[in-house]
Amino acid sequence: MSNSSEQPWFQRFLEFHCDDCGCETAFRSRRRTFSERYLLPIFLLQPVRCAECFRRDYRSLFMAAKPRLSEAGSKRKPSVAAPGQYGNVA
Repeated sequence: MSNSSEQPWFQRFLEFHCDDCGCETAFRSRRRTFSERYLLPIFLLQPVRCAECFRRDYRSLFMAAKPRLSEAGSKRKPSVAAPGQYGNVA
């Protein structure tokens, strides 16, 4: 093997490593187009985004990726403002 770390070849498909900045943390990204919604799952791929440089890429469905930040924060109960609390806001 020519890899300096001598890791198995399949480990690249199981662990995220950003090609730009080298970060090891990824978040799931929203599927935008027809091909991302219906064709990527056929090839067992998902869109992910680097946590440091925000580069978007496609990786294996079996790779560990954190949920999107908006999904993680959506578990909080939304606060409801009282009528007239913000004054004359358009």
